[in-house]
Amino acid sequence: MSNTIKELELFIENWTDTEEENKKAFVRFKDYLAAMPGVILDYVPREGVTYSLRAVHENQKDKSLFVMVDVIEDEPRWLSVCFYGEMISDPDDIGDFVPEGLLGEDAMCFDLEEYDEDKISYIEARLDEACESGAKE
Repeated sequence: MSNTIKELELFIENWTDTEEENKKAFVRFKDYLAAMPGVILDYVPREGVTYSLRAVHENQKDKSLFVMVDVIEDEPRWLSVCFYGEMISDPDDIGDFVPEGLLGEDAMCFDLEEYDEDKISYIEARLDEACESGAKE
């Protein structure tokens, strides 16, 4: 296990979940991404600001990730799941377009303020799309 993944596990272990169950949602996304073939996870903490789980497909050449799942340090903590805009669709139009919002490129972000099965499933479908896009790079 890499040091970054050890740091991620320690972060999760020390996170006390709240009634919004955002820790539960974050762990679900982490496990979902970890189960995808060819996906490499990275963890980038910015203490007191965000804690980022980043995923890249081993075939990706042009971009360093296909999704960034941020834990936003707030009371309570909430999640922001961001993709490069051209890598996914948003058929229900629930994401927020953020110009230059992901490492300087246009992004589509989905905020999750509490555990919501429908929204999480919708975001997981976007994870599938983005991973497929990344695998084709």
